[in-house]
Amino acid sequence: MKHLQPPEWSWRDASGDFVHQWVKPLGEGSVDMVLYGAPISRSSISVSGASLYPMEFRKMWKGFSTYNLDADLDLSGYAVRDAGDVAMHTTDILLSHKRIEETTRELVSNFESATTCLIGGDHSVTACAVRGVKSAFPSERIGILQLDTHLDVRDPAELGPANGTPIRQLIDGSTVRGEDVVNIGLHGYFNAAPLVAYAKEHGIRMVTLRKARELGVAQCVAEELTKLAARVDRVYVTIDMDVLDIAVAPGVPASTPGGMSAEELFTSLLEIGQHQAVRHIDFVCLDPSRDAATNATVKTGVYAWLEFITGRVLSQRGN
Repeated sequence: MKHLQPPEWSWRDASGDFVHQWVKPLGEGSVDMVLYGAPISRSSISVSGASLYPMEFRKMWKGFSTYNLDADLDLSGYAVRDAGDVAMHTTDILLSHKRIEETTRELVSNFESATTCLIGGDHSVTACAVRGVKSAFPSERIGILQLDTHLDVRDPAELGPANGTPIRQLIDGSTVRGEDVVNIGLHGYFNAAPLVAYAKEHGIRMVTLRKARELGVAQCVAEELTKLAARVDRVYVTIDMDVLDIAVAPGVPASTPGGMSAEELFTSLLEIGQHQAVRHIDFVCLDPSRDAATNATVKTGVYAWLEFITGRVLSQRGN
């Protein structure tokens, strides 16, 4: 497809019960999920190697089985097809963003019944992907469920289309309505007052992590998602890995004290995966170059993705 580069399959065996053997290249058989990467981090406000994540994400598949012990469930019947990575221009950020948007539009149009999953890259890719979905389905109302420590509503007029601006880009560009954005995971001292004021002015639903924990994070996510789905045609979920506590996410440049535990993220993704209104998801802002020697954060990212897929399989089975 246009702008897509094939993934590296040289380390992949033909068949077996591990993730790297289960996921097939796009073009082979039926499709439940289209996976693609956007290896960009030049648009990050801080220095980041998040562009490395799509490659490291795939490499880590060798360490995971397709069988989920907790759910007593084998995921291998769920058809994940890897489309590869969007080709990034070496220096032209706007061109790279345009390619992400065009590729997303093409994928969601050609595989309308499949879930699309984008592996970033920094958080700037979310604005590109959502615009791609909107261009494919211009009459539809798109909701965004965002798990994040930050609002990401900094002003593009000051920063350009950077990783701190995607939600504001989408609201100011009339791609989504502010009231159709739900952010869960905000906490502490990491959002300046003017950004909170912008969010309030535009009706963004802000659920602090402390408030979510009063109900239970996964239960809060499920309830907020149900309310969001009732007023939109489809939901795009964006998982900024900086929502995790810094203690469990050393490979996330902007992780903070007081963030989600890995288990809170995993159980939330089980709920998200089971909701039919969710049609698109991305995982962003994980920098393998900053990770622990044990690849703890990359492993957590793969585990989180598999929990979402577990939710998808449970949904297919009517659980």
